[in-house]
Amino acid sequence: MRTKVEATSKVHIVYLGEKQHDDPILTTNSHHDMLASVVESKEMASELMVHSYKHGFSGFAAKLTESQVQKVAQLPGVVRVIPNSFHKLQTTRSWDFLGLSSHSRVNALHNSSMGDGVIIGVFDTGIWPESKSFSDEGTWTNPITLERNSYPREMQMDMGTHTASTAAGGFVENVSYKGLGLGTVRGGAPRARLAIYKVCWNVLGGWCSAADVLKAFDEAIHDGVDVLSLSLGYPPPLFSDTDERDGIAIGSFHAVTKGITVVCSAGNAGPFSQTVLNTSPWILNVAASTIDRAFLTPITLGNNKTFLGEATFAGKEIGFRSLIYPEAKGLDPNSAGHVCQSLSVNPSMVSGKVVLCFTSMTLSAVISAAEVVKEAGGVGLIVAKNPSNDFYPCADDAFPCIEVDYEIGTRILYYIRSARFPIVKLSASKTIVGKPVSAKVAFFSSRGPNAKAPAILKPDIAAPGVSILAATSPLDRFQDDGYVMYSGTSMAAPHVAGIVALLKTIHPDWSPAAFRSALVTTAWRNHPSGFPIFAEGSPRKLANPFDFGGGIANPNGAADPGLVYDMGTADYINYLCAMDYNNTAISRLTGNPTVCPTEEPSILNINLPSITIPNLRNSTTLTRTVTNVGASTSIYRAVIEPPIGTSVSVKPNVLVFNRKTKKLTFSVTVTTAHQSS
Repeated sequence: MRTKVEATSKVHIVYLGEKQHDDPILTTNSHHDMLASVVESKEMASELMVHSYKHGFSGFAAKLTESQVQKVAQLPGVVRVIPNSFHKLQTTRSWDFLGLSSHSRVNALHNSSMGDGVIIGVFDTGIWPESKSFSDEGTWTNPITLERNSYPREMQMDMGTHTASTAAGGFVENVSYKGLGLGTVRGGAPRARLAIYKVCWNVLGGWCSAADVLKAFDEAIHDGVDVLSLSLGYPPPLFSDTDERDGIAIGSFHAVTKGITVVCSAGNAGPFSQTVLNTSPWILNVAASTIDRAFLTPITLGNNKTFLGEATFAGKEIGFRSLIYPEAKGLDPNSAGHVCQSLSVNPSMVSGKVVLCFTSMTLSAVISAAEVVKEAGGVGLIVAKNPSNDFYPCADDAFPCIEVDYEIGTRILYYIRSARFPIVKLSASKTIVGKPVSAKVAFFSSRGPNAKAPAILKPDIAAPGVSILAATSPLDRFQDDGYVMYSGTSMAAPHVAGIVALLKTIHPDWSPAAFRSALVTTAWRNHPSGFPIFAEGSPRKLANPFDFGGGIANPNGAADPGLVYDMGTADYINYLCAMDYNNTAISRLTGNPTVCPTEEPSILNINLPSITIPNLRNSTTLTRTVTNVGASTSIYRAVIEPPIGTSVSVKPNVLVFNRKTKKLTFSVTVTTAHQSS
């Protein structure tokens, strides 16, 4: 009988809403008793129980058959029983780029004592605690709280170590990736503490169970973390904010109402619109940007023309060698070099030569093509791909895999087809930083508008997420002495989590909404040099709020924003009512009986640090309330730069704060120049 149950059972989440006991032992016992009443044995209940949620909310995850699911759903106190679902993983110079140099004594890094005392929780694939980035040698200490369960090392993935060290890794000198980006690596809040929650597994490319995510939120609330970093999300179509299948939306709501800031990655489905994930207004959503660094690799053709690609080529210069492009054979277009991932060559064709190929893919194409060319005796590979700043190095740093955009690739191809004996020289990569390289919104970074609630701007902010050098495990095939470069919004989220940890030290009484507001309203919309920020795509364009929210995070500005747009639980309930979720669904989420007002709140009045009007017809008026967190006596005057085709007025246009007046409300009227009939 037991074998049959195991064969037909699946993990389900039994959601019970707000916890009924402050004693977690009593809560857990009640969960076991409830399950035992269905499976007819406490022993069997213990065997089938996966998680007990007892801190932030009440519920449990258990292995249940379909008939058992129906029985559990009918028990008193059960709000809902849902099948387990899965969230997808979103896969050194950056902190200086953000203005947090460790050599400066007047920035937020030092004003916050480097985040000392703040606890950053990381939901990811686990961690390699032996990394030098987590060492307690010297003056820096960073105790790590590991999740209560332990796992064999072969089950540990590498990205969790990377994200954790990005948020709060210690100072490690003389770190590079194959000789590139040499310097001192560290996290954003080097003296913050880390609490690690393993919620993701090496299954189908990296998936994270909703049951595990909810359990991690429950434990993090109990552990007293201050900020959470999640580099994962559920792929479209998006669940509603009240749907328990979205463990991130549900768990983060309970965390935020307890004062924990939840930072999530925006997703890697860019540059297409309406692809942004984790869009609930209580979540701080992070897009990915490049930084002012590139690893340029000269490609010199036989006609003396030199092009710059990007690679991590640390080997000796490849002197002039034959350069080939595999042309199509017969009617099979996939045999041509324009399909890197299907490249088919033999030693007689490429031995001792450099190969050019084209692809619309990234990681898999580079890896497979490099292996094919190297195995056939080739000495180098040039990959022409979409114009983006994320690149994927070869595992062998002595074998050059140089990536260029389609334009440069096409010019190299024309040279090959026009020269009688085309040749090429490949030089070693060099690290370039500063003004020659400008930051952009990354090609892969998911974009708005928000598909679930277009009036709620997402992403909120952007942060570095391209070629980020941080710690990894020795099991990582790409690692170089324990460090690796990764790209993705997964790398951007821990940057913001680290920043929030610094801000939490400076402003311990701020709410999660206040931290989000401070970051959004002070973000860089232009480079500090004054040049505009572009968004990678087809074609490249000036970045707008749907690409990077308020802009690229500016930690020093966020430490002193002057005014913040604050929000609390009541504001989030107003949002849920404005979304027309029914009272039952909202009550199920909040854990308390909730009745929306007869007159539905306007979603445009949700107190966000942004204004998004999806369908502007004629004139729309909305309100915002600001809280003064700057000088107690201060005056603010409205400066308006209306979007093209609109006129905007603010009343009152002057706000006067004093010791007694901390909050003021103003209205904004937006009118379109194109009146509808």
